[in-house]
Amino acid sequence: MSIHPTHNNDILAMDATDIAAYIKKGKVSVYEAVTTYIEHIEKINPSLNAMVETRFTKALEEAKEKDEILKKTTPSSPLFGVPISIKESFHVASMKTTGGLVYRHDLISRIDAEAVSRLKTAGAIILGKTNTPALCFCQETENKLYGRTNNPWDSNRTAGGSSGGEGALLAAGGAAAGLGSDIGGSIRLPSHFNGIVGFKPGMNSISMEGHFPQAGTELQKRMLSAGPMGKSVRDMELLYQLLSTRKTQAGILSNFKIDILSDNMDYPLTEDTKVFLEDIHDFLTDSFLTNRRVPPYFEDSALLWQEIMSSDGGKLMEKEAFNNDRSNVFKAYTKEKMTQNTAIHPYLSWAIIGAKLFKPSKSRMREIQRILSKGDQEIRNYLHNRILIFPVYHTGAPEHGKVFQEIFSIRKTFLQFMPYVAYANVWGLPSLTIPVGRDQNNMPIAVQLMSSVGNENAIFRLGKMLERKFRGYIRCDR
Repeated sequence: MSIHPTHNNDILAMDATDIAAYIKKGKVSVYEAVTTYIEHIEKINPSLNAMVETRFTKALEEAKEKDEILKKTTPSSPLFGVPISIKESFHVASMKTTGGLVYRHDLISRIDAEAVSRLKTAGAIILGKTNTPALCFCQETENKLYGRTNNPWDSNRTAGGSSGGEGALLAAGGAAAGLGSDIGGSIRLPSHFNGIVGFKPGMNSISMEGHFPQAGTELQKRMLSAGPMGKSVRDMELLYQLLSTRKTQAGILSNFKIDILSDNMDYPLTEDTKVFLEDIHDFLTDSFLTNRRVPPYFEDSALLWQEIMSSDGGKLMEKEAFNNDRSNVFKAYTKEKMTQNTAIHPYLSWAIIGAKLFKPSKSRMREIQRILSKGDQEIRNYLHNRILIFPVYHTGAPEHGKVFQEIFSIRKTFLQFMPYVAYANVWGLPSLTIPVGRDQNNMPIAVQLMSSVGNENAIFRLGKMLERKFRGYIRCDR
């Protein structure tokens, strides 16, 4: 189907809410919308390597079926005909779920993950699945099965992880919206590095049924969440409502206090990011009671995150990675570094080794439980009518490999680089990431808005204010 380039660009620029409205009003057909995105993905994906499995033929069939429905009635489904993408870690019926592991290259899912099923029920059309690091166990997206995903703004720079394929694809306009997951910044880092909007829901807000891998321990479950990624705050709000059964509180936004993280701390942060935080503070001061401060338990969160991630000594990840292989993880890592000829990516094997090295003792685990129990109550009270604004990472997207070096160093440098994202994971907080500008390298810079579970409505409303005032989503026109 031939589409006029101007019209094509109009469709690619629309968020999911606009596309759904245009389809229902008959301004664009579902087939036209789906075809536009397919053609665009075929153009951009060779250099990005963001989408690793497609279902284009099936998507076009579904588009024709939905157009036939439109001839007879106006559907009420909020995402009727909207083309979306899905992180590879979620089961999609008749598609692979590999976790980036070579031995799983032909494993086909028979059913949809719960989150995927909800999006399909809402009328969305899935275009394909996007790349992740092996077993989602890294904040950079690269694996032995599918290779590395590149940042659309600069192919020499990381797309982040573990939802890096989603971040890169959406930044380049490859879908109207997408689905990611987050246990250690995995939605927020790719949103920040690629310049898209992302939302990590609070703990137990969205079903993780059908996500691979699953969290290995109960403490890890509190940190893991599925969540939407896309082009606008209003889309994040809509998709969250579709994905979650949890009710949010209406709340009057003007009654909320805004705490912006102080930059007067011994943690790395670029001058560009500091300026954006101060600009946001100046903008909000006229309408809200604002402060620059450090919230409770901030300085504990990076260590708690690492200890929780290491609480099973990487046992589940090792079992999945070496399912049909008797290799010792230490030998596998050494062999890979020497030959680059093993089936396990060194990012994964080194992360498993780190989990073994940093596994907390039984007495420390009891102490962690006490800290979490006490902290949950204190932070819940603190955030009752309060929204936090944090950076996402200390810099915009660095060159490939740099984030891995900073977070997975034996010198525990994660203590310096992980607090900004670890806070929302450890304490199970909803967190909205919004692009606010670009750094000196012309790479996107974002901030995240957090509060307690139930205050999502206030987070979204404040997010819309910042989105209008600052950069928001801008498609990378490749």
